[in-house]
Amino acid sequence: MYTSGMRPAQLYSNWAEIDLGAIESNVRFFAGYTAARVMAVVKANAYGHGAVPVAQTALRAGATWCGVAQAEEALELRRAGLHCPILLLGFAPPTRLAELISERVSLTVWEAGQLHKAAAAAQDSGQPARLHLKVDTGMGRVGVSPERAAALAHSLTDTDGLQFEGLLTHFARADEKDLGPTLQQERRFRDVLDALEARGLRPGLVHAANSAATLVRPHAHFDMVRIGIAMYGLDPSVDCPCPGELRPALAWKSQLTHVKAVPKGSGLSYGHEYITSGEETIGTVPAGYADGYRRAGEKVALVGGERVPVLGRVCMDQFLVRLDDVTGAVVGDEVVLLGQQGQARLPAEELALRWGTINYDLVCSIGARVPRVHL
Repeated sequence: MYTSGMRPAQLYSNWAEIDLGAIESNVRFFAGYTAARVMAVVKANAYGHGAVPVAQTALRAGATWCGVAQAEEALELRRAGLHCPILLLGFAPPTRLAELISERVSLTVWEAGQLHKAAAAAQDSGQPARLHLKVDTGMGRVGVSPERAAALAHSLTDTDGLQFEGLLTHFARADEKDLGPTLQQERRFRDVLDALEARGLRPGLVHAANSAATLVRPHAHFDMVRIGIAMYGLDPSVDCPCPGELRPALAWKSQLTHVKAVPKGSGLSYGHEYITSGEETIGTVPAGYADGYRRAGEKVALVGGERVPVLGRVCMDQFLVRLDDVTGAVVGDEVVLLGQQGQARLPAEELALRWGTINYDLVCSIGARVPRVHL
């Protein structure tokens, strides 16, 4: 939480403001939207928003689990004092298994070799390994095939030191208008679940729905939903926008460090790709591609409540904007790279489109040297 008596602009050249109130409100929305448990997915530093404060906020708001992608992400939450159930959704390096099991981090598995290694690590740590069996119903990344899932579940339950805590899959196309592929994946998953139930092997937690599936496919909520992008108030896709109740949590801001009148015919930035067509008022912004502000694409920023064009090449640490449409712009004025300023908005979805990418990539790529200011 931001506690300094100074404004961020007095401390940083550019920064990301994270509205924890928006995170809390968004999680409460999902906690009321579904009867299932809510997992807050805080991998990739909570999609660039700051893993620990976001996780703490989400748990206060009604989430009961946290999901991460890497071992170090899980251990970071434990070191911060979070005692909630944590699921490592990705690969767990064998050398970290005992540590993860000792810290009560649940693990995702999909191969017999993982079971043997987890059992050995559980013996070393003195407590059972909590495992979630992942079924590949159509994503194609990791997961046991539906045909082999029951056999692997048998092996899991028959191996000492292993606890069959969960069964999961992941939808590849739940954010599309055509729900056919998602329904096909869901049928495959239900077939596996039916087979396990017939053998008395159903685990306590069955989960499949990401943000998009949570919004569009209530029948796929099962025992838990995994809320990622929508928890941050960002649309899963153009075809699957967030409900109006959800609010974006992240704004990326900077300030003008130089304002000057530049004569006609002046080349700006590396390569002089932009040459002034008349006398223009140019502002310098201390952010660049080392911060995650991309070079590619047509870009705009917000200054004085107005959209201003970004000119020339973006440098490692700075870029230039034209201020002719801004009255009285001076050094120190706020520049919004992403977010809202007055009535003007520059949402992540629009900026991502301008950059030729998606909002997930945009927020996750805001650099580590950009301070996160949690409000």
